[in-house]
Amino acid sequence: MVTKALLVTALIVLQVTSVFSQNRVPVIRENVPLDSIRLSDPFILADKSTSMYYMPGTGGMLWKSKDLRNWTGPFIVARTDPDSWMGKSPMIWAAELHAYKDKYYYFATFTNREVKIDTVGENVIERRASHILVSDKAEGPYMPMKDPVYLPADKPTLDGTFWVDKDGKPYMVYCYEWLQNLNGTMEKIELKPDLSGSIGEGKLLFRASDSPWSREKSTGGPNKVTDGPFLFRTGTGRLGMIWTSWIDDVYTQGIVYSKGGTLDGPWEHEKEPITPPNFGHGMLFQTLTGKWLMSVHSHRNSNGRYIRNPHLFEVDFSGDKLIVGKPYLP
Repeated sequence: MVTKALLVTALIVLQVTSVFSQNRVPVIRENVPLDSIRLSDPFILADKSTSMYYMPGTGGMLWKSKDLRNWTGPFIVARTDPDSWMGKSPMIWAAELHAYKDKYYYFATFTNREVKIDTVGENVIERRASHILVSDKAEGPYMPMKDPVYLPADKPTLDGTFWVDKDGKPYMVYCYEWLQNLNGTMEKIELKPDLSGSIGEGKLLFRASDSPWSREKSTGGPNKVTDGPFLFRTGTGRLGMIWTSWIDDVYTQGIVYSKGGTLDGPWEHEKEPITPPNFGHGMLFQTLTGKWLMSVHSHRNSNGRYIRNPHLFEVDFSGDKLIVGKPYLP
């Protein structure tokens, strides 16, 4: 039986393949309001060295702004190796920018649609993995590093994010996709000191079915999708992670906290979602003037097409937990 989540995935892939891959030259636009940009998984880097905000987008592109209000872009910034596992024109999803040790790193999900690695039921699994590019500048260009593979070639992984844990080591936290394992997981893998590759194997943090708030419409049980992790520490030092799944056919974001204070957990889920319905894949950033915000995308169905736009919410995590406030209008 084809689930709701599988139908959603298929529709999105069919509709946006040309947008998510590096096969078109973008038209640069100026003074574009944030919520007018069509963009999934918005991640905003506030770069103090240039006094600019940078927002990577689908297809290896980048938007930039001085005030979060008006944006210019998109610029092509991701460069991939056509001879690598990604192929000549990979789809690029869920890009993030992280400043670390005098470099800038581009975490993203790359998909080579020409390579099929598995078939599970009606799910044809394409070669997809979280990967990292590097640049000397926030605005790129971002180039491949030495290691061509961070995660196993026989597993579809996505939405990799960055975290330095209490042991001082860098990690990638990512999703092992439900299309293959039928119960999506959140996992971690240690990275080399310069992030040029991974060390060892991935380790399970939690499963989608552990969530008390997600729900699958067809079965009434927990939804099996894990999506969009982002890590942070509260003012009391508590380690938290926001992540996204579904309630019936509604895209929804929840939160989980580590009782042990590290990536090893154990992880304890909050009972209720933390954002309004149809918002998800969030991240937290501090503005150049010191205010903390959450960046998410809205998710709506318009005549069979999924429309996604970036939005900002005020947040407070100065205490023991993250509290999401009102929408923020730059």
